[in-house]
Amino acid sequence: MAVSTRYETIIGIEVHAQLRTESKMFCSCATAPPPGEKDEPNTRTCPVCMALPGTLPVINRKAVELVMLTGLALDCEIQTAAVRFERKNYFYPDLPKGYQISQYALPLCANGRLEVPVPAEETSVSIGITRAHLEEDTARLQHGGRGYSLLDFNRAGVPLMEIVTEPDVRSPAQARAYGETLRDILRYIGASDGDMETGSMRIEGNVSLRPIGTDAFGTKVEVKNLNSFRSLERAMEFEVARQADALERGERLVQETRGWHETEGRTMTQRAKEEANDYRYFPEPDLPPLRPSEEWVARLRASLPELPAARRARYVDGLSLSAYDAEVLTADLALADYFDAVVAAGIAPKSAANWVTGEFSRLLNQHAAEGLRSSAVGLRPAGLAELISGVEGGKVSAANAKTVLAEVFATGESPKAVVDRLGLQQVGDAESIGAEIEAVMAEFPSQVAEYRSGKPQLFGFLVGQVMKRTAGRADARLVNDELRRRLEE
Repeated sequence: MAVSTRYETIIGIEVHAQLRTESKMFCSCATAPPPGEKDEPNTRTCPVCMALPGTLPVINRKAVELVMLTGLALDCEIQTAAVRFERKNYFYPDLPKGYQISQYALPLCANGRLEVPVPAEETSVSIGITRAHLEEDTARLQHGGRGYSLLDFNRAGVPLMEIVTEPDVRSPAQARAYGETLRDILRYIGASDGDMETGSMRIEGNVSLRPIGTDAFGTKVEVKNLNSFRSLERAMEFEVARQADALERGERLVQETRGWHETEGRTMTQRAKEEANDYRYFPEPDLPPLRPSEEWVARLRASLPELPAARRARYVDGLSLSAYDAEVLTADLALADYFDAVVAAGIAPKSAANWVTGEFSRLLNQHAAEGLRSSAVGLRPAGLAELISGVEGGKVSAANAKTVLAEVFATGESPKAVVDRLGLQQVGDAESIGAEIEAVMAEFPSQVAEYRSGKPQLFGFLVGQVMKRTAGRADARLVNDELRRRLEE
C-alpha cells in the first residue's frame, strides 16, 4: 500500500512500564521470584492481590516515588494538591477484583515534554506528555489450544506506570525514536527495566490521519501487541498506509483496537475501542487521596541522575566525542558508566571510546547469552585503562591487546596476568628488532632484491615476516622504520 501525500499522520503513544519495586502495588507480595528460582505460577499471591473479601489495599511508597521521578525527568508538573486513585471498571478474567485500581482525573504527573532525537529524519521533535500515573497490573492469561485458558496471578498487582503522550508524533520513525528515548530515561533513573521482550515495557500506538491543512483529528485506531521498537515502527507504517488507502477509496474508518501480527506484517481488528466513560471511573473508597509534599518532590528532583540527553551533550561538547560514539555509549547506562570510569583512570576520551564501543562491546555481545552486562563484567575499568595505556605506551601491540581482552573475558584474569602468562609483552628495543630483520632479509634474499629494484609492494610482505617471527610482539612502528632504513642502505 502506498501512502498518500494528501494526509498528515497523527500518532499518540501509550506506554505501560512495570516499576522496579520489590513488592506489589497494594500488598507485600514479591514482584519477582528469589534469584535463581523458577517463577512458578500463582506462587506470589495473597488475599489482597487475589481480591478476597475483607482485604484492603495499602499504597506502595516506592512506586509513587518512581512515578514522580519519571515525571520530573519528563518535565512534568507533579500534582501536590491531591492525587486520587480510582476504580477502572471492566470485566475480564485476568482482573481479580472486576476492576483495576488506577488514576484518571487526578494523576501524579501531567503536562510534561520530551525532546526526542530522530536519527532517521536527521532532526529532533518535541513530544508533549499528557500524563504519567500509577495503576496495578493484571494477571497473565494464557490461552490453551484445547478450548481452555490458564491464569497466573503472580503479575496481578505489580506496580505499573502509564505514560501517555499528546498526539504530537508525525511519523512511524518518530514513534520509534520516542519509545527508545523514553526507555533510556526509565533505565537511567531506575524506574523500570524497559524490556519489551519480557513485557516489562509495553507500548501502544494511536493512529489517525487528517487531510493536510486541516485541524480536526481523524478516526483514531489503537494498535497493540507490539513487542519491540521495530514492531512499533512497522505497525505504524502499515496502519498509516492502510488508513490512507481506505480514505482514498472513500471508506469510513471506525474507532477500534487492532493487533499487530508480526509474521504477516499487518494489523488486524480485535475489538471496538472503548471510551473513558465506558470504564465508569469513580474514586477508590479504600484509599485516601495522596498529597506529595513540596519537600518530597524537591528531594526527588535533587536525586535525578544525569539523563541521556545531558550525557550525550557532555560527551560531544565536553569530551569532543562524535555524535555516533555518544549515542552508542549513552544507549546503555552501565556502558556509559564504564566509559566514564575508564576516562577517570587517565585514558583520553577518544581512546577510551574506541575500546569501549569497539572490542569491549564486541566481547560483551559475544557473551550476552551468559547474561553478561557491562555492569557485571569481571574486568574493572582500571584494568581496561591499564591495558589501553600499555598499547599507547608500546608495551603491548594493539592486536595482542585484543587477545588479552578476550582471555580476560574468558578466564577472569587481570590483563597483566594474561600478558605475563602468554608472553605478549611488546618487543620495543632496536637491537632485538634489528636481529629479527636481518634474519628475515637473509631468509628472503630474492624479495629484498626485488624491493630494491623497484617493487615497493614487497615491503609489506617483509614487515609481515618480521611480525610473524616475533609472534606479533614487535613494535610495528619501529619495525617499519628499521626495516626501511636497512633496505635502503
